[in-house]
This record gives sequence, structure tokens and C-alpha cells, in this order.
Amino acid sequence: MNPKTDLATPFAARAVNLANSGLVVLDAAQEIVLWNGWMVPRSGYSAARVRERSLFEVFPELRGSRVEAAVLAALTEEVATTVPASTGRAPFPLRAAGSFDGERIDQAVSVTPFLEDGERYCLLEIRDVSGAVDRERRLLDHAESLRARSYVDGLTGIANRRHFDVALDRELRRAQRNGGALSLLLMDIDSFKAYNDHFGHQEGDSCLSAVAQALAGMLKRAGDVAARYGGEEFAAILPDTTLLQARVHAEAIRAHVAALAMPHAPAAVRPHVTLSIGVATFDMDRLNDAATLIEAADKALYAAKRGGRDRVVVDGDAM
Repeated sequence: MNPKTDLATPFAARAVNLANSGLVVLDAAQEIVLWNGWMVPRSGYSAARVRERSLFEVFPELRGSRVEAAVLAALTEEVATTVPASTGRAPFPLRAAGSFDGERIDQAVSVTPFLEDGERYCLLEIRDVSGAVDRERRLLDHAESLRARSYVDGLTGIANRRHFDVALDRELRRAQRNGGALSLLLMDIDSFKAYNDHFGHQEGDSCLSAVAQALAGMLKRAGDVAARYGGEEFAAILPDTTLLQARVHAEAIRAHVAALAMPHAPAAVRPHVTLSIGVATFDMDRLNDAATLIEAADKALYAAKRGGRDRVVVDGDAM
């Protein structure tokens, strides 16, 4: 049998054309010897139109591609290669059958060398893996969504404690490495139990969300992190921020929340919702890890509570 003139028996030809994948055979000159029925509606080329033409004349954009490298490896070194589906552009300009203006179908391509009557050929099998790629993309999107949600507080929409821990560790390592400044703010809504007892937990949740959004709105830089630390307590990580700068920023946050003038419970110390804030700053000798930095900010926060609430206290003043 000469593949260039007598490709197959009618039975074999029918089987090849019924295959649910593209089958293309190239000779040693990279010219097309076989072009099965699957290829026709997806490429827009009939077998008669492409036969004895170079694959790379029919599809010039394959020049320099992984498919061309696989074909050369098959025809010169008898190496079989698989070009897997990727998130990049599909190699062959093939679209859904009969649709030539839609997106390319995602493809996995196998290139297999073989000998026939002493002549070298290679078989290209092109499989439509669009469904599998779509499923993989959906799974990846879902996984990314779950991962993102795992770092977001479900009630307030700002970073949660897990995100806070990761971000603080990252910024501490950066400050230790570069000798830079890093400040931490711990904040607590004053008399929040009284608010919940008077207005109810649903209104309490609304209060938490309002304060969280007010805090987030005050942090403008990409590296700043606003987080719900736990309960009615919030935190802010401020990279490249000295103690003096952090005090000023904390005072602006305190004043901003107070200016919201959210009515408080009658039993509260203030008639409107307020924040007490403790501030601490990374120090290479003393506050050089997460535990000591958090402890210093926490002591400053409770000093603000003891001092009458609705105020800012920085590490050092608390002592």
C-alpha cells in the first residue's frame, strides 16, 4: 500500500472518518497525506484541498510552535510527543463544527512517528478537550474563590484573623530584612456589649460592619491591611509607618468613627459609638516578632480603655 495514493480500504477509511478526533498524517516532507472527516467542519478545509500541501502552508501560525517542534522530532528522531492543552492560545485554528467566528476549541495534540514501506510518517491526533478545560477552569475558579473567602471575614467583608496573621508575619519579615518601619493598631468598639444588649445582635452586626468599612476606608495604601481581629475588636497593619505616623493615623481613624455619630446604648460611656485604639511599632531589639508586637498594642489598647475610652494610646505611654 502506498499511503500517498491508496490510503486505506473503504472500511478503514470509514472508521478513520468516524473517529471523534482530528487525524492528520504527514510524510517526511511535512506534507499532508491523510486528513480525516473530523478536521473538515472544524478547519473549513476539505481533504482534497489540503492533501499534498505542507501542514505549515495550510496553518502558517504553527511555525515556531510546539506542534512544529513535535513534528520535527517525530520525522527526524522518531520521537513521539504530546502537546497538552494549556491556558494559552490553542495551537490549531479549529473551532466548533460549522462555526468559524467563535473561539478556538481547546486542544490536546499527540504526534506519533511510524514507518510504512520504508518511508517515515507521523500521525497527529487532535482532541477537543474544551469540556475538560472548562471544568478545570471552573474548579480552579471555585478553589480560588474558596481560598479568597477563607481570608475574608464573612460579616464585615474585611480581612479576617487568618489573613491578619499571614499579613503581619509577612510584613514583620520584610521589616526585619530591610530594617523598615511597621506599625500595628488594635481597636475595640467601646461598650459594645451594652450596644448589643440594647439594640439586639442584628443591629450589633450592622454596627460592626459600619465600623469595619469606616476603618477600611481610612487605609488607602495597597500594603495596609484592615482586619477583624475578633468579636468587636479590629486591627490595622501599617507597613512603612513610624510610631509618630501611626499615632496620627490612629487618631484620624478614631475621629472618623466618632464622626459617624452612630447612636449608642444609654448604658454606654459615650452617646455615640467610639473606638479605643492601641498602637505599637516594630522595634528590632524589643518588639521584633508578632507575639511581642501584638502584646504591646494590646496593652496600649487596654490603657486607652482604662483612661476613659474613645482615645488613642501608643506603646510606651501605656507603661
